[in-house]
Amino acid sequence: MNLAMSSTASRNIYNVPNALTTVRFALAIAVMALIPLGYYGSAMVVFLIAASTDWMDGYWARKYGQITKLGRIFDPFVDKIIICGSFIALVEVAGSGVASWMATIVVARELLVTSLRGIIEGAGGDFSASWLGKWKMVLQCAAVVSVLLCLFNEPAATWLRVTTSILLWSSIVLTVYSGYDYTLAAARVMRDQGDR
Repeated sequence: MNLAMSSTASRNIYNVPNALTTVRFALAIAVMALIPLGYYGSAMVVFLIAASTDWMDGYWARKYGQITKLGRIFDPFVDKIIICGSFIALVEVAGSGVASWMATIVVARELLVTSLRGIIEGAGGDFSASWLGKWKMVLQCAAVVSVLLCLFNEPAATWLRVTTSILLWSSIVLTVYSGYDYTLAAARVMRDQGDR
């Protein structure tokens, strides 16, 4: 009886992890609304809350057995909204340093990896996130925070502008490289599946 109840609870989409992900989604929308309005300080605080609580829903789901199909789709979707939406919103801001081609690369990489994951996992393969992908996310978050900090402190100090430029360009380079790495990994998985 207890096992059946536990199994039913773990499949219930109305749980804490999915609620946390929903809150993060709302925060992501708030960031995209605050940036065009020029509330860079508020956008930075909200972005930090949304990005830094990313681990909470996954941790809770694993610890209490509340992993659901919705959560497996919704959580990475919200991660992409937070990053892609922030980069796109910053393109419109003069002096942000975020060019349209940078936002395009970020969005294209996420679409590519999501498509590859869907194909491979749909065929029964494993295409879990790599450490390179996690570090890419960290660097992208650091770049967004640094850009917002620069805009909030306009005119920003030289060291802050240099740091922001380094973080921004480094995040784009790692975004491209991680996309390339995932593509190679996907090719190996699909090759192995074809050999069976």
